Amino acid sequence: MLPKRTFEIAERQKEINPNKEVLLVKRNGKWEGFTADEFIQFRDEFSLGLMAMGFKKGDKILTISNNRPEWNFMDMGMGQIGVVHVPVYTNMGNIEYEYILKHSDARIVIAGQQMHLDKIFEPAKLIDSVEQVFSIDKIEGISNWEEILEQGRKHKKELMPKLEEIRNNIDPNDMSCIIYTSGTTGRSKGVMLSYRNFMSNVEGTYDLLPVHKGDKYLSFLPLCHVLERMVNYLVMSKGCSVYYSESIEGVGEDLKEIKPDGFTSVPRVLEKLYDKILLKGSELSGVKKNLFYWAVNLALEYKEDGQNSPFYKMQYKVADKLIYSKWREALGGNIKTIISGGAALQERLSRSFNAAGITVAEGYGMTETSPVISVNYQGKGNMRFGTVGPILSNVKVKIEEDGEICMKGPNQMIGYYKDPVKTAEVIDKDGWLHTGDIGEIIDGRVLKITDRKKEIFKLSTGKYVAPQILENRAKESPFIDQILVVGEGEKFTAAIISPAFEFLHNWAARKKITYQNNVELVTNERVIKRYQREVDIINKDLGRSRQIRKWALTCRDWTTETGELSPTLKLKRKYLRELYTAKLNFLYGYSEESGNLGCREKENN
Repeated sequence: MLPKRTFEIAERQKEINPNKEVLLVKRNGKWEGFTADEFIQFRDEFSLGLMAMGFKKGDKILTISNNRPEWNFMDMGMGQIGVVHVPVYTNMGNIEYEYILKHSDARIVIAGQQMHLDKIFEPAKLIDSVEQVFSIDKIEGISNWEEILEQGRKHKKELMPKLEEIRNNIDPNDMSCIIYTSGTTGRSKGVMLSYRNFMSNVEGTYDLLPVHKGDKYLSFLPLCHVLERMVNYLVMSKGCSVYYSESIEGVGEDLKEIKPDGFTSVPRVLEKLYDKILLKGSELSGVKKNLFYWAVNLALEYKEDGQNSPFYKMQYKVADKLIYSKWREALGGNIKTIISGGAALQERLSRSFNAAGITVAEGYGMTETSPVISVNYQGKGNMRFGTVGPILSNVKVKIEEDGEICMKGPNQMIGYYKDPVKTAEVIDKDGWLHTGDIGEIIDGRVLKITDRKKEIFKLSTGKYVAPQILENRAKESPFIDQILVVGEGEKFTAAIISPAFEFLHNWAARKKITYQNNVELVTNERVIKRYQREVDIINKDLGRSRQIRKWALTCRDWTTETGELSPTLKLKRKYLRELYTAKLNFLYGYSEESGNLGCREKENN
């Protein structure tokens, strides 16, 4: 029987995981592991230490850290005494940290490394409720988390009976954590989630994930991300050992080294991975290059449930032996599944990876649903490319008249912290949570997302445009890294395009195009003509009102650090519109200043 509360997963690991080490982390290039007994010991000592410091049920602790076993020790140590965990991303700004610290009522802050301490220390000093800042790594002048553990060891004998009493009285419906949304459209909201929210989602996905006890699961997405957190709970509940990468840059090496059975990703990571595969193919020559692109195109014709023709299957065997096997090898050779969530996955990626024998299980959900509502998985009729898969058995979904997806289930959030008004805006009087996404249900069980309700805009002509459809089409181009599609109240649809500069530089070198910097590159006439070809492909078969009529290239990447992307790698639309106001004004004819960004409009508009 599965645990009902997250902190009980440690005992389950001890009971069913056959591996000696259940949590491992790469530090300074070497793997360090912890047994299930050590997991339980550190969890309990952390709980006891907090109790000795006067922490009680409902108190809040904010953590900012990289993925590491200590994150779990603290998370479950807080959980079994009812202390609320407030994990935050490591790539936000001071204003956002200050807001979350104040809004959450955090009593202490725990930072993982020096770089995390540097981010949070100054904002923490400004908040009266913050009593102390700790670190996990040893940092001079900062209290270390081991001081909390030492307090636990010191008072273990007297406090252990009290810990057992508190633990036994933790209700699965009690608040376990507050996760602040990444705020792509405004101020972050604190999503209150219970132990039951998470564990019901573990239960709903348990039989759908093809990993088993003793398997290895690689973790590199931030544990403060609701999907990575729930999947960690899930794979630990299944008896897998979790390996935490030292950094996302080292994931490729980790895949080859530990040969994991699975990992969780956001579409952006899979897009980058696929682009690297294509880049390597573009560097081949002659027969090898032709064979590579033949296999790439063959993968795009792959159909789920073995529906391809006998001739296709004959070709597939050749492609699999010569090309696809190398793709699997690059991921360690043992991958049973990749979970993809957090944003829409391009259908070509899902089709291509699955064709190559790398199961990509695209799912759908949100922080407010802990997070999974539906997911694709192995088995006849359960993997549908272009959809987000069958709805979980313990979740109900309905489609409103305007197409909005609404859900009910045990994974539905408690509400927004200190914000009953916004909670009531999202959860109606009948208990249905309104997701803000537009979709449809196919065959009574499979969910398909068509767009974000709030992101659909209306042109001055009265025509509606769903930008995500255009944006997902655009990102199928190896030349395009990111794109913002706009047009609210305007006569036509326009776009700001952030080029995939690694691919563009490689292409420019092959075409013998010379340039001093990216500004020169994106204003080069040959580059502009090449991007117009890509825009023409995006526009193909679309009605005139939905086509991108004018566009501009940027001269740099969009990143979380520079503010264009949220911590979960989604477009910050409001910020981008403000950032490129001058460029958009030029595209729409409100000014004559192009901003030197390679603006071009399609001829004969």
